[in-house]
Amino acid sequence: MLRTVTVGLDGSRESRAAAEWAAQEAKLRGLPVRLVHVWEPVPEPMAQAPLLGAETHQHWTERVPREAAEGLRLRHPGVEVTTEQVAGRPSDVLVEAGRDAELLVLGARGMSGIGGFLVGSVGLAVVAHAGRPVVLVRAGEQAADEHDMDPAGIPSAAAPFLPVVLGLDTESPDETLIEFAFDTAVRRAASLRVVHGWHPPPYYSYGLSIDPQLHGSPARREAAALTEALHPWRQKYPDVKVIEESRNESPAVAVVAASMAASLVVVGRRIRRTPVGIHIGSVTHGVLHHATAPVAVVPHD
Repeated sequence: MLRTVTVGLDGSRESRAAAEWAAQEAKLRGLPVRLVHVWEPVPEPMAQAPLLGAETHQHWTERVPREAAEGLRLRHPGVEVTTEQVAGRPSDVLVEAGRDAELLVLGARGMSGIGGFLVGSVGLAVVAHAGRPVVLVRAGEQAADEHDMDPAGIPSAAAPFLPVVLGLDTESPDETLIEFAFDTAVRRAASLRVVHGWHPPPYYSYGLSIDPQLHGSPARREAAALTEALHPWRQKYPDVKVIEESRNESPAVAVVAASMAASLVVVGRRIRRTPVGIHIGSVTHGVLHHATAPVAVVPHD
């Protein structure tokens, strides 16, 4: 079955930005875009109210996906766009829609001030339960935002892509996550900036003396672990320029800082088998709420 880049569409500014990003990504991957328009049925008494009459119902179930698809086809010639309308609980519908997708793309409200994301309950629920990578895109995200400056000093879609940023835990460097990041960098002809945040051992906090011959430098040890984790991937993807950053700070803070000059941030989510609750992980949760570039969350065992 041919995979798609699937978008959760509800007519909002956030979902329109997600659809635009998805069309650009679909072109890079040579895949079609599938717009899934989700709407929640209202109780019958409310459906008969004047403000929720036939015209409003038609707008949300027909006009929104049709107009979104027409716009994408005009702006992205050559990208196949299909639409689908599904009624139900948005998080459940989107998780199901993403099962056969290459990527599931959702919109997120931009935060005021410094930028970044404000991820709502639906987005968090989808990220926590989706079996495929989920990409969160800010409202107002522009194609030029993912690119470097042109000769005039202006961000331009005609300029090279900014680096792809991968947040990596060297204690459990998952292959699915790393391969997704390298593959994404290849498709963009971009460099890959791998960020590993770490904290020093507890005894450093108490000022206890240690024998460097026995323990070595934590900074050198962490940097060496990062290099070792990436070594086979450098060989597999020799054309990707890899920038390694091992930083003595919170992993989430390190990745968020790197997101300010990124085309896409890639983080992982360990799959939990419990059926209830939202399990995302503190680092991924922090990145989702504060990164200033689109964020891809890749589920892995």
